[in-house]
Amino acid sequence: MAQNRPLLEVRNLKKHFPIKGGIFSKTVGYVYAVDGISFTLNAGETLGLVGESGCGKSTAGRTILRLIEPTAGEVYFEGRNIYSLNKSEMRSLRKEMQIIFQDPYASLNPRMTVGNIVGEPLDIHKVAKGTEREDRVATLLEKVGLRPEHIKRYPHEFSGGQRQRIGIARALALNPKLIICDEPVSALDVSIQAQVINLLEDLQQEFHLSYLFIAHDLSVVEHISNRVAVMYLGKIVELATDTELYGKPMHPYTEALLSAVPIPDPTVKKERIILQGDVPSPINPPSGCRFHTRCPYTKELCRQEEPPLEDKGNGHYAACHFSHEIYGRP
Repeated sequence: MAQNRPLLEVRNLKKHFPIKGGIFSKTVGYVYAVDGISFTLNAGETLGLVGESGCGKSTAGRTILRLIEPTAGEVYFEGRNIYSLNKSEMRSLRKEMQIIFQDPYASLNPRMTVGNIVGEPLDIHKVAKGTEREDRVATLLEKVGLRPEHIKRYPHEFSGGQRQRIGIARALALNPKLIICDEPVSALDVSIQAQVINLLEDLQQEFHLSYLFIAHDLSVVEHISNRVAVMYLGKIVELATDTELYGKPMHPYTEALLSAVPIPDPTVKKERIILQGDVPSPINPPSGCRFHTRCPYTKELCRQEEPPLEDKGNGHYAACHFSHEIYGRP
């Protein structure tokens, strides 16, 4: 049974940020950033987590790693509930779970050389020192396409793509099993995005890594993910394999997102679905289905009752009362 256990299992994860107000700074409300999401991630797999800005995907990634403490829910890593671990146990587990941040310049200390940035995890966890440390740092830089002589340089001496490679080398330093990629290519030029994604795929094969790949660009996620989860206003509204989700979406929100992905063929005309209105506030989300205020297929049931995320067939999960009726699938 242990062999079939997922590497990462997220159960009903919630993160609500309190809003303080008044003279005594009392809690007057909450931002429901992540509001009950569940999914699994298998060893060697890439799960894409996509959605519009502000849907809670980056908060979910940070909460899974306990960089932010959760409001409720459980996260199991190799069968251990990481929220039940003390500081010492969590510190030890951090070697197995790393993160690549969105902005490579903001996430690198400008006062540290590349050698010290990549070698810092080795120092913190007392993994290597002296010549062994230098050799490991040089090897890591080569793995991500940089040269060993870059060790003595500072972050400002590199391009955006090179800085992101430094961030990837740092994440790899402790031989982790899971890397959360928090929009790792969104700050880069399109040509550089492809290079970084190819690098991540090569490293995944070499080190048998598992990725939770967070992004707002569905075309980026398509090339690297085995399965894709779509988030809207703190909830996962659809979860399926990349082939199923891109070929046969079962949720109106996913359908709208896919219609906005450009096709690299000027002869193909694509009908764009323009969603009406703005994304509701996560402070006061709509009742029932959270997407009903912008959905072109809304009915009274959608306003009153929240649809569960359920299997619509072939392991294709969607949170929509009328998905079979809309998309005509058995």
